[in-house]
Amino acid sequence: MAKVKIKPLADRIVVEPLEDTEEMRGGLYIPDTAKEKPQQGTVVAVGPGRRTDEGELLKVEISTGDRVLYGKYSGTEVTVDGNDYLIVKESDVLAVLG
Repeated sequence: MAKVKIKPLADRIVVEPLEDTEEMRGGLYIPDTAKEKPQQGTVVAVGPGRRTDEGELLKVEISTGDRVLYGKYSGTEVTVDGNDYLIVKESDVLAVLG
């Protein structure tokens, strides 16, 4: 896992989606446009947390290196230095895989 040049703000998390392996079903090639997006990845950067209305900082419970599951249509896809990442809010993360 290379050092990422992205520093997320508030309760946002930068996730590197897991690569899907090429699938063959019934001898047919499934093009990239027909494949479903991966819904899990590795956390590569974490923001400091969000502030409450009273100014208290609520830290993010997810750490760099965690493998997480996230919603199918969650976050914003970005490309930095040729690598694809997904920036999601902490609330869009469904689970941390053990």
